[in-house]
Amino acid sequence: MSPTARNLRAEAGAASETWRRAARALLAKCVGEFCYEGLLTPEPDPEAEGGDRYRLDLDHGVCYRFRADRGDYGSWFVDDESLRRSERGAESAPHDPLAFIRDAQGRLGLPGDTAGHLIRELAATLSADVCLARGAVGVAELAELSYAELEGHMTGHPWIVFNKGRFGFSASDALRYAPEARHQVRLPWIAVDQDLADFNAVRNLTSQRLYTTELDSNTRIRFGSELVRNGFNPARYWWLPVHPWQWDEMIQPLFGAEVAAGLIVPLGYADDEYLPQQSIRTFANVSHPERHHVKLPLSVLNTMVWRGLPTERTVAAPAVTEWLLDVADGDTFLSDECRVILLGEVASVAVRHPVLDRMPDAPYQYRELLGAIWRQPLQPRLDPGERARTMASLLHVDPEGRPFVVELVERSGLDGADWLDKLFAAVLPPLLHFLYKYGIVFNPHGENTVLVSDEREWPTRLAVKDFVDDVNISEKDLPELGSLPADVEAVLNRESPDYLCQFIQSGLFIGHFRYLARLAEQHLEVDRRLFWGLVADRVLDYQASFPQMADRFEMFDLFQQRIDRLCLNRNRLHLTGYRDRAERPHVEAEGTVANPLSL
Repeated sequence: MSPTARNLRAEAGAASETWRRAARALLAKCVGEFCYEGLLTPEPDPEAEGGDRYRLDLDHGVCYRFRADRGDYGSWFVDDESLRRSERGAESAPHDPLAFIRDAQGRLGLPGDTAGHLIRELAATLSADVCLARGAVGVAELAELSYAELEGHMTGHPWIVFNKGRFGFSASDALRYAPEARHQVRLPWIAVDQDLADFNAVRNLTSQRLYTTELDSNTRIRFGSELVRNGFNPARYWWLPVHPWQWDEMIQPLFGAEVAAGLIVPLGYADDEYLPQQSIRTFANVSHPERHHVKLPLSVLNTMVWRGLPTERTVAAPAVTEWLLDVADGDTFLSDECRVILLGEVASVAVRHPVLDRMPDAPYQYRELLGAIWRQPLQPRLDPGERARTMASLLHVDPEGRPFVVELVERSGLDGADWLDKLFAAVLPPLLHFLYKYGIVFNPHGENTVLVSDEREWPTRLAVKDFVDDVNISEKDLPELGSLPADVEAVLNRESPDYLCQFIQSGLFIGHFRYLARLAEQHLEVDRRLFWGLVADRVLDYQASFPQMADRFEMFDLFQQRIDRLCLNRNRLHLTGYRDRAERPHVEAEGTVANPLSL
């Protein structure tokens, strides 16, 4: 065999092993999260020694055996190397999550169409995981990356097993536009006639000021000249960037008449380079980090929903931001003590499809096709020496098995418990204050919440983003909500106190802390009881500082012994499936789980 042939075979073997490792990890995640949500019910394995061995009897006599640790909220953490599959007396070490869905289809109760689409999403997720594995670097290197660069190394939602399904993307699309590709892109801009579009912004921000901030003078001249050259009056148009995929796949076909009539005019590409962030439809400007992030509709199904921009919410985004910033600026606890950073959605352009937006029963994805939201960038809000990373990064583990959180703790010089206590002191008080005092909740999952640390890597404060999609308010008539602007009230969901608590309990505690608690126990010498004790202490410390709000602590009770178990994977598999819906799906609960804070 020639040296070239040997090298090619070695490369193929390494690629195959990378695929097997990623597939085995995804299979273990499927088993663990399906068991957590009650989709599957393991039994203790009578043929194995030890209390951590389980078996799943599936369809057609197939059995999966594995070792698992039980975590908080009834979690299952499956050891991927322990997985064994047996069928008709033959045993193997499985590494295929797609074959597992076939084996479990009956037990999961999946109709054929749901099972088929799930296979497609899992296959796309696995391909993305392999891409990440091939480009993975150590956590010491990750700790030096900027906020925007770090996003390209994250592995996605820790709870949803099909977290990078991205229905609509081809393989080449993923290489261009997925965050793990780490491919910088330039964005095309269009001009939309004001009869077709709405521009909105926070006070004192005009469209001219926005465009002057976002585009250099040569680009503005070039765009204006393009309109004049085609015989259009620039004063009649709003400008906005579009996602290149969306322009090609959705806008040109569905808005073809408007393009032909000159109501939508392509202006060309701006010069700045952007990186896609974990939310896939949000881009960070890497040429000029002081410029806004842009959030663009993308008609791709990913995690739970189609990633468009609902027209009504896009119109209201600046009003929601202005209201939230006024609340925070007028509250000394939030502005001076917590120094919370609210990354506001300060301007938007919403473009209505002249037919689809008037069809209330049309699939919601067709009412979210075209628009843009400009969000405040994080970097200019940081003090000298401060670093910012999404909370999701704390769960990242590098190829050597070293968690990112361990790297940060070691750099800080603190022990694990002290570092975690500072983390909870930075993250929890502002979220609790918004909930208790104002009846306002964000969705504080790992991608929406950003940890800010000082030059010592000590956690110091919190940044929060994604308001128009994820802010909810109390359905009870709290005095603090009495002056809520009408345009804000029209788009924000009102929820019961118990359901508002779920945004913190499920979004932060279950969706993030239950995984962080396991890493802390395995790598930071912080057992789970101490971990949740530190969380509870920070909640109680906050409550002790505001005794006048005792009725709110009872209304928004975070210490109930059992809480509803929200089910993200079950929602897709059993409730929404892959059918088109007129409205975005709502997360439903299935059963309850023990609350570790109640201890």
